[in-house]
Amino acid sequence: MEFSKTINLPKTNFSMKANLSVTENNWLKFWEEKKIYERLRKNASNFKKYVLHDGPPYANGDLHLGHALNKILKDIICRTKFLNQFDVDYVPGWDCHGLPIEWKVEEEFKKKGKKKNEVGLDKFRDRCRSFAEYWVGEQKTQFQRFGILTNWKEIYLTMNKNSEVRIVEELLKFFESGDLYLGFKPVMWSVVEQTALAEAEVEYHEKISKSIYVKFPIENLSQTSVLIWTTTPWTIPCNKAIAYSKSLTYKILEFTEEENNLNIKKNDKIIISSGLIENFAKLHSLKNFKITRDISHDELENLTCHHPLREIGFSFDVKIYPSDHVTDESGSGFVHIAPNHGEEDFSVGQKYGLGNVTTVNSKGIYADNVNFFKGMHVFKADEIVINQLKNFSNIISSNDYKHSYPHSWRSKAPLIYRATSQWFISMEKNDLRTKAIKAIEGVKWIPTNSKNRILSMINERPDWCVSRQRNWGVPITIFIEKKTQKPLMDPEVNKKILSVLKNKGVDSWFALSNDEFLTKNHNPDDYVKVDSILDVWFDSGASHAFVLKNKNIDIADLYLEGSDQHRGWFQTSLLESCGLYGRSPYKSVLTHGFVIDDKGKKMSKSLGNVISPKEVTEKYGADVLRIWVATSNFTEDVRISFENLDRHSESYRKIRNSIRFILGNLNGWKLNKKVSYKQLPELEKYILHRLWIINDEVKKTFNEFNFSKAFQIILNFCNAELSAFFFDIRKDSLYCDSTNSLSVNSTKTVMSMLFENLIRWLSPIIPFTSEEAWQSWREEIDDDGALSCHLLTNQELPSNWNDKKLQTNWKKILELRDAFLFFHEKMRNAKKIKSTMEADVYFFFKDKTLKDLAKVVNLSEILICSNVSISDSCDEEFEEFIENENILVKIKKVDGYKCPRCWKTFKDNFKKDLCLRCEKVIDGNF
Repeated sequence: MEFSKTINLPKTNFSMKANLSVTENNWLKFWEEKKIYERLRKNASNFKKYVLHDGPPYANGDLHLGHALNKILKDIICRTKFLNQFDVDYVPGWDCHGLPIEWKVEEEFKKKGKKKNEVGLDKFRDRCRSFAEYWVGEQKTQFQRFGILTNWKEIYLTMNKNSEVRIVEELLKFFESGDLYLGFKPVMWSVVEQTALAEAEVEYHEKISKSIYVKFPIENLSQTSVLIWTTTPWTIPCNKAIAYSKSLTYKILEFTEEENNLNIKKNDKIIISSGLIENFAKLHSLKNFKITRDISHDELENLTCHHPLREIGFSFDVKIYPSDHVTDESGSGFVHIAPNHGEEDFSVGQKYGLGNVTTVNSKGIYADNVNFFKGMHVFKADEIVINQLKNFSNIISSNDYKHSYPHSWRSKAPLIYRATSQWFISMEKNDLRTKAIKAIEGVKWIPTNSKNRILSMINERPDWCVSRQRNWGVPITIFIEKKTQKPLMDPEVNKKILSVLKNKGVDSWFALSNDEFLTKNHNPDDYVKVDSILDVWFDSGASHAFVLKNKNIDIADLYLEGSDQHRGWFQTSLLESCGLYGRSPYKSVLTHGFVIDDKGKKMSKSLGNVISPKEVTEKYGADVLRIWVATSNFTEDVRISFENLDRHSESYRKIRNSIRFILGNLNGWKLNKKVSYKQLPELEKYILHRLWIINDEVKKTFNEFNFSKAFQIILNFCNAELSAFFFDIRKDSLYCDSTNSLSVNSTKTVMSMLFENLIRWLSPIIPFTSEEAWQSWREEIDDDGALSCHLLTNQELPSNWNDKKLQTNWKKILELRDAFLFFHEKMRNAKKIKSTMEADVYFFFKDKTLKDLAKVVNLSEILICSNVSISDSCDEEFEEFIENENILVKIKKVDGYKCPRCWKTFKDNFKKDLCLRCEKVIDGNF
């Protein structure tokens, strides 16, 4: 007889080779065809609501790994909450307005030989809308490939008609409350994009500027100048004053020798802060100078300076004024004031009536009122300004200066401060700053240090500039009275505006005449419409209003985005909600880092280190991508490489093999053969105890968003406790015992419970593989099982499985196993024995409890050896186990007959050619 044919080997259609890049698409179709998400929401309809509000990605271009990290994290959380019997509300959204789309559409028209202003606003906006629609469709398909569980037909777009109208409605609420005002002040301005930018749209990069020390000659004081230092030479033509600090002392420094290279003549004098003389002298290698005297603050304010470019048309006087923003950290202790090109400069200008004449236009070109420099671009003016200052000997030095400088997050171009008329939301008018700070205290911030980050930003931020001078966005639907140049604030007009927009959409603001929006008591000819659009951050910041409040949801349970959103979406959402509703829009905020390469560098095409999500899913499958996300310390920047993904792929393979082993051994077995807990052997009871403990740990770590720890617990359980322990021990019984035996049914009972819990644990992380395994389960074991594993919910495991006494006993039994494996390894290395099946094992216990315990279990099964004996006496061949002196072990190579079916070696216990167990099984037809 071929005994191999009598062995009950595992068999299953759940293959060892995953082929995820192909099979995952089949499961996407399965979920859609079977309406799994719709069934899940219906099943959960009576559960407590859990709301994860989606921060909208920008509808432009293919997804990158940052998108994958974000959406997969959200999906793991949503799936976990469904398992925990919550009705999860998660609506994916897209940010659809803004400059990047406008630029792309402009380029399209340019290629056709048309400028934007030749196209017509209506046609241009229509093309922007269709461009955004295309990319929403593309990105949606890519997100679905990650296995994101939601209703992809129910999405929100900031450009949807209802969304746009609600955005306008939120804006008009700010207007009516007095928070929204039209102001003239310096804002971060992009000369490339020709629009103002909010703080959230600014990023800082290293930039090399020219730092210059400039002399402002003092009228009626021969050879004496006030010394200023600046890193923006282009602002010198815009200068109107000089600022000093009343907290600093100043001295007159006289040069005793000529310094030709510094435009310094003998007996020249400069006024400088006392605390900066040493630095100034060291920087310029000065030795021939003396300090003549102190100069008082009153003296400074009575001085009148000439502009350093006086000879080319800058003939006005320059006065000196006190200002708190001046320090002696660097420079000279004086700051030159260009009122339209800095926040502090503007404040000084307002306080002392320096005027608000525009000196630089929207394109970064000097205005016609700027002598000599008119028509030049400010970014090309630095060297020209420096050369002119040299011509008139009013510059001491010019050096390269590396510093952090604001750039546009879209164009990456440097920004300038430029005073313009813009619409602002006040941080102080109705205590918005105070309300926001109070709301922050009531939010759970993950990680906790992110709270301090957003607090400092709210504390320091200026009024919110919400207007943009572009075309693709939600219009600021306000009228300006021509005569007074003041905004028209009439609630009845606002109501009519909203009524028209609800019927005809926001594009009607640009298309219809004034009388369509104004009430009868206002003459349409007396007003002009505001032609600016809203900051896109106002759009997305209002999403809680048009996504959540439309469903009567007042507050989201969770916002989850990248760490840059402390200055972006987290902040704008908070300000809008606090300003209009007096509370935070979220209960918790979870922040993740950015995706970087394995060397810690930002991914960029220029470095050639970009890995796309598509590459990962095509090579490894989405489930491996999801393991990368789950195992990352996502609160910090997350590294990725193909080597990293290879390791995750290996972890995946190990888990898949554990599942496959279970399915293969349960194939054909039915759940009605389950054995009661009381009848289970000690080993099976112990595994159920460990299942109870692991289940408790996994649920806890999932609820704490510690997915990395959860996955590691599952992986370790599969590898160390199942594959290398329980499965290894029970292979003999599963393969060689009778299929109807109590031993086999006991093991399969436990394996069925392991499977159901493994699938629940794993389904949030690897949903495709979990579904594949579940469908094999339904086909081979339980055809009454749920239609999909994603319809399952977590169940409480029986409390009697958590057996502390059993745990204590098995801790000691496992010590016996460790002792055996230790000495077996020594013999194997000495080539005295090969496999554990060749071992004849003898134990001697100094502790009687160990001896009693060893009789409770079948040690030869636990050790996977042929024979175990407990000795009453100890001879010199016994060796003491180094980790427990109460355990002594002796191992010999077993002397007996090897059963050709089960491969165990017996001293006796044989009938014919087989061991008694195998003979009995064969006689019973397996």
